[in-house]
Amino acid sequence: MTVTNSVGSSSSQSRRARLSAAANPVLAGPGTSAVAVGPAATGDVASITLINTQLRLDIAPTLGGGITRFDWRHDGGLTPIFRRCRHVAHDTDPNELACYPLLPYSNRIGGGQFNFSGRAVDVPRNRSAEPLPIHGDGWLASWQVAHADHESVRLTLDRSRGKPYAFRATQTYTLDGPTLVITLEIENAGREALPFGLGIHPFLPRDADTELSAAAAGLWLADDHWLPMRHVAAPPAWQFGVAYPLPKTIVNHAFTGWSGRTAVVWPKRHLSLTIAGDTDYYVLYAPPSKDFFCFEPVDHPINAMNLPGGPEANGMTVLARGEGLKRQFTFTVERTGMRAAAGGRAGKRQ
Repeated sequence: MTVTNSVGSSSSQSRRARLSAAANPVLAGPGTSAVAVGPAATGDVASITLINTQLRLDIAPTLGGGITRFDWRHDGGLTPIFRRCRHVAHDTDPNELACYPLLPYSNRIGGGQFNFSGRAVDVPRNRSAEPLPIHGDGWLASWQVAHADHESVRLTLDRSRGKPYAFRATQTYTLDGPTLVITLEIENAGREALPFGLGIHPFLPRDADTELSAAAAGLWLADDHWLPMRHVAAPPAWQFGVAYPLPKTIVNHAFTGWSGRTAVVWPKRHLSLTIAGDTDYYVLYAPPSKDFFCFEPVDHPINAMNLPGGPEANGMTVLARGEGLKRQFTFTVERTGMRAAAGGRAGKRQ
């Protein structure tokens, strides 16, 4: 199935889509693999749903090309792996989504400016509530659907007239058994070379017993504006070399020397999530008062353009006109603790 335009629909098309979905439900089975295009069940924004035997993924192209839900399918039920977006509408704040892309840079740029190749590059604020530019253009844009089939969706974004960053980008979502694969690609469409970076920003459910294993060598301590000010070795409570409970104090830092592999464990849900990416950094945002946390695999730390050594020394890739950058991230869901639970039940029966 190929979709060549954005997936907006009229009210009559929306009604037909709802009736079709009701008449042809997607049922679990050994060969279940389906794609649906239509209005989201929770709002009036067009949505694309991918389903296989183990996963369900909902994408809203006009909302930053972001994910509105990513669930594990088991025993006829759906368990959130990413925090669900509760209301999908045209006025949905991007930070209510389940996940969104970070491009052409991640997080904040100090002062809204950096120097590169002997010139000052001004980056405008992109959010009224934020004093600094944050997360680039992708998460705030309406993406076009280039292709959708039973296994994957490919979205495109043309910012070839953007300033200071002119680019074209693609993000592809693929379901492969218990694994979600997210691929980001970006091409410099501007006249001047600039440092580019990619990442993703998933929101994960946080239970009282949620554990994180995400070994990293160090981290950037942050100032009052959450900009990095000093690099240090990761303290024992934040080393996450093995599965640790999430800290009870707020964490909002860029970690360096990441192994490229992380595990999130939800013991009471008997689920784990393995996150992998071809990057050396992640940003961990874990507010203790919330029912979510963010583990953001990225290829550069916060404010990388202004850190000592410059953008290239801090993970960013300088792209000349026509050159591109590609990153891939995977999320694999697995049941945990079931063998031990079965053994315990067997022991009681004996």
